[in-house]
Amino acid sequence: MESYEEKFNVLNHCDTFAILNRWGNIDSGGNQIQGIYNRDTRFINHLHLLLNGMPLDLLSSSITEENETLSTDLSNPGFTSLNGIKVAAASLHIHRSQFLKDEVFHEKLDIQNYLDHPCSVKLSLVIKGDFADIFEVRGVKRKARGRLMPLTKSEDGQLVISYEGLDHIRRKAIIYFSQPFEADLAHQLLHFPLDLAAKGLGQLEYAIHFEQTGRASQPKIAYEMAKDELIPRLKHKNAYFPIIETSNEQFTHWLNRSQADLVSLMAETPYGKYPYAGVPWYNTAFGRDGIITAWQTLWLAPQLSKEVLLFLAAHQAEQEDKASDAEPGKILHEMRNGEMVALNELPFKKYYGTIDATPLFIMLAGAYYQRTGDLSTMQQLWPHIEAALNWIDNYGDFDGDGFVEYQHKAEKGLTNQGWKDSFDAISHADGTLAKSPIALCEVQGYVYAAKKSASYIAYDLGKTAVAQKLKKSALDLRKKFNEQFWIEEKQCFALALDGDKKPCMINTSNAGHALFTGIAYEHLASKLVKTLLHPDLFAGWGIRTLAANEARYNPMSYHNGSIWPHDVALIASGFAKYGFVVEAARLTTALFDASLFIPLQRLPELFCGFERRQGEGPTAYPVACSPQAWSVSSVFLLLQSLLGLEIIPDKKVIRFNKPYLPSFLSWIKLSGIQVDSLRINLEVLRHKSNEHVSIYWNNQPKDWKMEVSME
Repeated sequence: MESYEEKFNVLNHCDTFAILNRWGNIDSGGNQIQGIYNRDTRFINHLHLLLNGMPLDLLSSSITEENETLSTDLSNPGFTSLNGIKVAAASLHIHRSQFLKDEVFHEKLDIQNYLDHPCSVKLSLVIKGDFADIFEVRGVKRKARGRLMPLTKSEDGQLVISYEGLDHIRRKAIIYFSQPFEADLAHQLLHFPLDLAAKGLGQLEYAIHFEQTGRASQPKIAYEMAKDELIPRLKHKNAYFPIIETSNEQFTHWLNRSQADLVSLMAETPYGKYPYAGVPWYNTAFGRDGIITAWQTLWLAPQLSKEVLLFLAAHQAEQEDKASDAEPGKILHEMRNGEMVALNELPFKKYYGTIDATPLFIMLAGAYYQRTGDLSTMQQLWPHIEAALNWIDNYGDFDGDGFVEYQHKAEKGLTNQGWKDSFDAISHADGTLAKSPIALCEVQGYVYAAKKSASYIAYDLGKTAVAQKLKKSALDLRKKFNEQFWIEEKQCFALALDGDKKPCMINTSNAGHALFTGIAYEHLASKLVKTLLHPDLFAGWGIRTLAANEARYNPMSYHNGSIWPHDVALIASGFAKYGFVVEAARLTTALFDASLFIPLQRLPELFCGFERRQGEGPTAYPVACSPQAWSVSSVFLLLQSLLGLEIIPDKKVIRFNKPYLPSFLSWIKLSGIQVDSLRINLEVLRHKSNEHVSIYWNNQPKDWKMEVSME
């Protein structure tokens, strides 16, 4: 599976990420996405290491298992040293170690001389900055840009690359070096002469700080000290998760890699951690992505869900603003920090053009409460839940037909506002695009589940009348949805109702979310599962976004035939909820198999929906984000779906509903799952003779019990 990640290496830490080639360099020119980015701006677009003016030979390049460091091994080509000695190729070993921490890019270079005599060489770095906005890198054209300042060298040896933006913000890359250098500023070329002793070692360290007007600068810090500070931070983030071991080393690696990727995307906010959506295009807070990521990890890491909820509550819209598609009670779609949004060239500085984040927010609040019993947080969140419910009824259902629909108002905003938000994602059977306002099938499911969740919370807060009203509203919606969205001839729910209330009669993955949310009637579930697993939708690696027999099907498109891991995981969760655990295991196996063909076992944002071919992996979608939060977290929801695991604190019960392990898993050990203030350990064993499992715990907490249902 060839993608940009096959050619490049990705480092990311909070608001900063780097895309480097396999040499640890950054190539500029052409339609390159390589660079070092901070807060939606590419500061550095060219970084090249040379030895005596020549490029180095690549030996190997890899990201460490904790996902924090790019380690690259290089060797020299043949050359004549500065002291006139001919040096054969592969006489010098150059090791590059690069990582990010606190908006600083660190690199350490070790140059080992394997000759039995001294060798004088000149290391050179070419460093350039373009300060392109992330949307410029994505291809958005601008009428004007700010001013790129000449490269300067300070008296104390710092190198400064700066840019004066049209937003009157000066962005600077300040580079500190561990030793003096000769500078050719006109060519942005730096030279470091090194005299290597026989069998001797030379070293160079540097750090690139990313600064801008109005933001505090990071203190200067040496490489080793920065590395020593980074590791405990990663351990603290990893402490959100229990330890998971399985009988299958590759599956365990997939779990560990996914956790490391997710941790790398978890940014620090005043409300705790928030998982940024993905690198490179979405390295910022997205409402929908953050909620689904938190949902997929809730059973393992409930604290993350709490912090996501608090962050989104703090940024909930309070008034109408057509330019940003904001309305009172609406939950955030995305936040951006770059020059273009600061100038309102695009509306995404704080943008609310999403139809589903608001009900998903309520769903997550309810799921978090059911998982933890944390009533005090629900009391804190209730005004925000109430505002979100009011938005659903007064703005979401703006024509009063009982369904929630969208119609964008922002001139430069998103036309489609569900998770499939590309312009051509919502169509009719003949391929014509649906006209707004559009009521998506999955959104009705989210609203149904949101009102059920809010009813549960309201009841425990003593708001009995509110709880009863919400419950009735949810049940009314369920009835109306099944009557108007189910298309018997398609054995599937319609994708949407268009502005004329005409159903979009095409088979899509969206229908599977009706199982995930529980809005689908039980007698329709088996029909829907069969449709979703038909070869037109199930490609062998997962469920396509659009069936292969539909007019707009294109397996290379973004939303009309591709496969999205998070989408597949949500559908698998729905399968399991309705008792189709074998089918859920089939989807789990498909994504696990896909991971084995993908670099680092890192499931990308999406891949192409071509039919699975024997001995080959899935076909990459070339510009998919990777890592992507809701993709890498999908494995955890898949595992929960296999186990049917529920933690019910008010009853002090750990429940397994039809637990099932596929053939590639003999056992699973879960160590450190949080229940109340305790941590418990569980072990699940598959019987060799049949598909049944046995479940044990070795530290049963007082008053807690386990229930296992095979029905």
